[in-house]
Amino acid sequence: MSMKIYSYPQNPRVYKALIAAKYVGVEIEVPAFDFQKDSKSAEFLKVAPHGKVPVMVTEKGSIFESNSIARYVARLGGKIYGSDAYEASVIDQWLDFATNEVEASAVAWLYPIMGFVKFNPEATQKAKENVKRLLTTLDNHLKTSSFLVGPRVSLADIVVACSLSTFYTMVFDPSFRSPFVNVNRWFTTCINQPNFKSVMGEVKFATVMAEAKKEEKPKKEAAPKPEPKKEAPKKEVVAKNDDEEEDEAPRKQHPLSILPPSKFNLEEWKRMYSNNETRAVALPWFWQNFDSEGFSVFLSTYKYNEELGQLFMTSNLIGGFFQRLETLHKYAFCSMLITGEDDGKKDQEISGVWIFRGKGLPADLLDCDDNLVYDWKELDVSDATTKTLVEDYFAWDGLLGGKKFLQGKLYK
Repeated sequence: MSMKIYSYPQNPRVYKALIAAKYVGVEIEVPAFDFQKDSKSAEFLKVAPHGKVPVMVTEKGSIFESNSIARYVARLGGKIYGSDAYEASVIDQWLDFATNEVEASAVAWLYPIMGFVKFNPEATQKAKENVKRLLTTLDNHLKTSSFLVGPRVSLADIVVACSLSTFYTMVFDPSFRSPFVNVNRWFTTCINQPNFKSVMGEVKFATVMAEAKKEEKPKKEAAPKPEPKKEAPKKEVVAKNDDEEEDEAPRKQHPLSILPPSKFNLEEWKRMYSNNETRAVALPWFWQNFDSEGFSVFLSTYKYNEELGQLFMTSNLIGGFFQRLETLHKYAFCSMLITGEDDGKKDQEISGVWIFRGKGLPADLLDCDDNLVYDWKELDVSDATTKTLVEDYFAWDGLLGGKKFLQGKLYK
């Protein structure tokens, strides 16, 4: 049986049929195809009158739309399209889910990043929320199931996994994907199946969420000012100044700002740390003034160190976390360290020591999704060993527990 699929290279929509072909034991040719040139040829338009890819050519005729192509291949053998009418219908349910939910969200979220459509912040945010909702649906379903339909891989798993693959490689950074434990387990299982891997290769999860470039609005030239008209003198009106307006509508106070006064001045500590020798001056000042009743000290340890690679990407991961925690600057300080080797291999680790105003982890941190990708341990700074650990994190001057210091980032 001779079959060909025309498409641009590395199209996840084509992967659906190619992976299905591996499971049913058929061969599909994917000839070299230059969409800009070949899609306008008479030969291509004869099999794809709508002029789009992917399109499959069979001995009986052509088929377009990726899910229809995948269904055709799945029906050629095996049981990946279900063992009866009910299972086939449940599989169809998930195929529609992939098209109407997953791939529809890609248009608003991923396409602007790829440069296919203009960036719309409202549409992108709505797509992000929709993706969280659909991942919750998947996660709940997979709590009691290894795969989407039945005890083994079906066409449903192939299609939904392929639809999610670009999200995982581009925007599902650790903080975004970590709440969906069952989906992550299922997706990892799928992409590591030999039939998936032979088509998709190694799928590298995103460590930093890609973002679309925001277009700058062109500056408008100022119109020439008209000649001022002579008007009758007006009565003097006394306008309220900004301070008076602030008094009428006071800003909402941050809950940490109304805690009882503390002898430890966090802003003074930040100045002391920045402007003086750390071990000789800053740290003695710290221990002399620190208030363990008014402040907490925590150790944060990144959960997914095995996914880290290039040092600059690891640094960007920390930087993104700090940017999304803007509201806590007056009430927190952190020294976050990257240790290991800068060789592109998965042998780096992220950890940090935090100082928080008040007791326990603050609400601002708990509201930030990045907190979910770290383990948090409160430290007893009255312990001598712990004090040494804190000093090592703040000093940046050597090995940390036998690990090579690569880079540090401060939240202050």
